[in-house]
Amino acid sequence: MVRAVAFDFDGVLVESVDVKTRAFARLFEPEGPEAVARIVDYHLRHGGVPRFDKFRTIYRDILRRPLPDAEFDRLCRTFAGYVVEAVVAAPWVAGAQEFLARQQGRYRFFIISGTPEGELRMIVERRGMARWFEEVLGSPATKEQLLEGLLARHRLQPGDVACVGDSSTDWAAAQRLRLPFVWRRSGEETPIPDDFRGPCITDLTELDGWLAALETCGTSAAFGVRG
Repeated sequence: MVRAVAFDFDGVLVESVDVKTRAFARLFEPEGPEAVARIVDYHLRHGGVPRFDKFRTIYRDILRRPLPDAEFDRLCRTFAGYVVEAVVAAPWVAGAQEFLARQQGRYRFFIISGTPEGELRMIVERRGMARWFEEVLGSPATKEQLLEGLLARHRLQPGDVACVGDSSTDWAAAQRLRLPFVWRRSGEETPIPDDFRGPCITDLTELDGWLAALETCGTSAAFGVRG
């Protein structure tokens, strides 16, 4: 029986995926349009991966040059400066705020994100969202590590926690831990893998129905049904 829901943040609770995409394009604009196009494509295909890891991969595989520590620190500071205010001001995903208000008390709520944890918690506080979540967790830990820790601390079994995400990174972490998974399809998301057989929703107005189905049919419904 589902007792808790672990949400990704960008693109699941808040319509902020495009904020991060614009930030990558702006950050690497001096590298030229061809490099920017490849960097943005990489970013979109690897949703949920912490920006720290993305910066290192971009330098290694796209720009093909070393990433000095000072430059890495500058990228992190500049990127945060580009995105924080825009994410604080970004609209909710349709149905998200209403779902949290309506279902608080029935489910326990957590955020599991690739955003740096300190930055994420500050954004959640400034948006007035913190009251709904028992924990707000972010990078540098991986999604799988964050979910493993959550299960252990709260003495939850895999079937107790449904994950809602919008990327292959989110799904892979849930799959490895055998957590039921609901995929939120946003306008700027990466293609859903062919082997994904769980429910897909366009926004969180549909989430109540899928969670009810999990409680009725068992958590295998999250893997055996394509929405």
